Amino acid sequence: MNISDINQGIVTHQKLKRVGRGIGSGHGKTAGRGSKGQYASAGARFPRFFFEGGQMPLFRRIPKRGFSHGSWDKAFHVVNIGDIDTCFAEGALVDQATLKAVGLARGPADGIRILGEGEITKKISVRVHHVTKSATEKIIAAGGTVEIIPPAPKPVRNKMKVKPPKKSKGK
Repeated sequence: MNISDINQGIVTHQKLKRVGRGIGSGHGKTAGRGSKGQYASAGARFPRFFFEGGQMPLFRRIPKRGFSHGSWDKAFHVVNIGDIDTCFAEGALVDQATLKAVGLARGPADGIRILGEGEITKKISVRVHHVTKSATEKIIAAGGTVEIIPPAPKPVRNKMKVKPPKKSKGK
């Protein structure tokens, strides 16, 4: 075996098949799609992932039941009080920005939730969206303060708008 024979017949950059370039190319007129039929026109590439040959697709045949919490559920970063004690100094302010800077709250979330797991020995001020009862007691016992960020107000959707009273004609 010669080193020159190893890659013989292997084409690394195969030429693109140029269709629809006239009779002489061998792929002219219908460009290899045949004449008429479903796949002769553009936009009918096979296989479409959910295409079932024209029969009613599965996701439209099965019944739809239940609901999703997706429109109102909120995702919170959960942080234990013991982790805050190890990462923050005496008199520090603990909020969403400082927790992200320290690395206790990574990624997107709707707020911070502090749990009472662990012990706290330092006086800190906490300003987050939710603090458990046990965590609040531990922070206050250590001489710190707890401030809860109120949730955003719910949007008012007035479906039944009150019509103004009609003005009477005459007098």
